[in-house]
Amino acid sequence: MPDISRNIYLVDTTLRDGEQTAGVVFANNEKIRIAKFLDEIGVDQLEVGIPAMGGDEKDAIKSIVKAGLKASIMAWNRAVIKDIQESVDCGVDAVAISISTSDIHIKYKLQKSREWVIESMVQATEYAKKQGMYVSVNAEDASRTDPEFLLEFAKAAKEAGADRLRFCDTVGILDPFKTFDKIKFLKDNVDIDIEMHTHNDFGMATANAIAGIMAGANYVGVTVNGLGERAGNAALEEVVMALKYVEGIDLKIDTRRFREISEYVAMASGRQIPAWKAIVGSNMFAHESGIHADGTIKDPRTYEVFDPSEVGLERQIVIGKHSGTAAIRKKFAEYGIEIDETTARDLLAKVRAAAVSLKRSLFDKELVYIYEDYMSEKEGMKAQ
Repeated sequence: MPDISRNIYLVDTTLRDGEQTAGVVFANNEKIRIAKFLDEIGVDQLEVGIPAMGGDEKDAIKSIVKAGLKASIMAWNRAVIKDIQESVDCGVDAVAISISTSDIHIKYKLQKSREWVIESMVQATEYAKKQGMYVSVNAEDASRTDPEFLLEFAKAAKEAGADRLRFCDTVGILDPFKTFDKIKFLKDNVDIDIEMHTHNDFGMATANAIAGIMAGANYVGVTVNGLGERAGNAALEEVVMALKYVEGIDLKIDTRRFREISEYVAMASGRQIPAWKAIVGSNMFAHESGIHADGTIKDPRTYEVFDPSEVGLERQIVIGKHSGTAAIRKKFAEYGIEIDETTARDLLAKVRAAAVSLKRSLFDKELVYIYEDYMSEKEGMKAQ
């Protein structure tokens, strides 16, 4: 295992790869706001767009550069000198130089040769270094690239002056075990920083990103909410919290603002946050099941790994079909109504019937109405 005390850096690409999601466009003021959000919570580097697109894209990038953020500002480029000139014109301090390395991409997309790929990458890298840029060389489709050629590519990038290699699982076909092996092979054979850039086509983007880190990668590419092409990228909030609580690596990010940032990006991208979304979904700390709710009421650690406030959420005891008497009593105590176990059992039967009829959990007002009806029934029976 690598030394986990080494520095691990977050590279957020919400404003580049995230915006490449089909149908997503950020307004320039939204891009600036998102960049500021990410900088405020402590993200190390922001990949903010593609200067070669010109127009509004360049304007937004220049505005972010002028915002005086602490984070490094990176622009994305093809392995083309003109692209890099556009990035330099924007005033960024870092460039990503991206080129395909898999044979399927080289043959069908580029219609070139392996030699041409390395030559183009080297020329672009050397030019960018002469401009004083920090350089990430992106091996697109690295996960399907012949390992020996990828090693040759990485060595050529280092010799040309590249600061790191971005390992791209472009179509998300790796699992954590294969990821670990591939990254370890690279680290064992070339002394260059490696960034994980993983896609979620098979639901393993976050797991693969972490596997790469455990194998020796020290940069990790993420997006807010996992926004990105097709099934998306590794999610910022998932990677940060999994590193902290699963692997014991604290990146010192201000996680308390995660829900706030997630909501803003969801609004700006027109992509809602699913209730079941890991880390920031509204159901993360919602407990309905009787056993779970009872355990959580006694000690939240029984069913919560971390406190909801750590990611900007609140704990909810949801009353519905699967609730138990402990949750019923706890909920009514919140209303200032103390009920005994017998009353809780009687109310629970009515709650479950209502939840089945409505096909959902119950709102607070509905619970109060059930309680009032129940008490009226009891009074009526006494009067008879």
